[in-house]
Amino acid sequence: MTTAEPDGLTPEQLAAFHRDGYAIIPDALPPSTVAALLDETHRLLDSLDLSTHPLTRFRTGGDTGDDHVGDDYFLSSGDKIRFFLEEDAFDAAGRLVRPKHRAVNKIGHFLHGLSPPFAALLARDPGDERGFVDGLRARPAAVARQLGYADPRVLQSMVICKQPEIGGAVPPHQDSTFLYTDPPSAVGFWYALEDATLENGCLSFLPGSHRWAPVERRLVRKKPARRSAAGATKTTTTTTTTTSAREGTAEEPEPGQAGGFGNSDGDGQGTIMVPNDGPRFPRGQGYGEEAGREQDKARGYVPGEVKAGSLVLIHGNLLHKSEKNTSQKGRIIYTFHVIEGGDGHVYDERNWLQPPAEGFTKLYRS
Repeated sequence: MTTAEPDGLTPEQLAAFHRDGYAIIPDALPPSTVAALLDETHRLLDSLDLSTHPLTRFRTGGDTGDDHVGDDYFLSSGDKIRFFLEEDAFDAAGRLVRPKHRAVNKIGHFLHGLSPPFAALLARDPGDERGFVDGLRARPAAVARQLGYADPRVLQSMVICKQPEIGGAVPPHQDSTFLYTDPPSAVGFWYALEDATLENGCLSFLPGSHRWAPVERRLVRKKPARRSAAGATKTTTTTTTTTSAREGTAEEPEPGQAGGFGNSDGDGQGTIMVPNDGPRFPRGQGYGEEAGREQDKARGYVPGEVKAGSLVLIHGNLLHKSEKNTSQKGRIIYTFHVIEGGDGHVYDERNWLQPPAEGFTKLYRS
């Protein structure tokens, strides 16, 4: 595993990630890029047509995860740009009572493929067809090489809005619960597009928990994805950043698509938390359910207040959370995840998010 990579993490940042399970990289995004991504976010919000939207609310499922969102609009969003609404944007009668710009919880989950400003963050050099962000620190491809990825794949890219007054709390969780590979390999790239503070619901982390907290449960589909097996169980196929017919806009519900608020649709699709019967830690030394547990628990969660432009790198086993935004200020962020797509890692066909026919997006370009 390398410690030096052009445009990658500093040795201190890399050491912090291995020690704590997360690392904060200030000023990773140039101010012009922060502004461009916020402009793109507002353009997408402008495109949302609520008259054709199924009004799917995003729910984390609470402490147990048993009531996580799971309708077809959500489950089929892996290669699209779709909009998920805050629960508290509705009144007791189920009526939306917030304007759309203040009602959206998140936009996902293929921004890295369908939105050029977001796709450009993945480019490694000016010749990359995805574009190039000059002055970007900790470029994702360079970071992935430092972390030892052989064939990293990008998935689940999303803007999370954390709306003023109603932005919901997210209970302690591990990202590998939702993006499970055998063995676990997920890492999150989390970019602040606005300042994240205690008042507006910044992240909090349990440092060191990635070393001892096993991935005990997984969010899976209640029935297998409706696709052929090819490319669905392994992350060894490639995808390009081709666009759909309605690139970067809100989509009308598909024929027969559910528009309900539950975690299943009319024909039994949905999500459920199940025990993890596979490996619970990534490969490598230093992982185990006893190492450092009591010391880290005694230390407790540490808030991660960051300025706009900061990158937070998050290990897939790390316990982290965020509180409700009770302030008058929003907290818009952009995040995507990377998993290992090389030999010896299998992406489970039961995971809620399934790859498109072309497979998940390759981070390395030859």
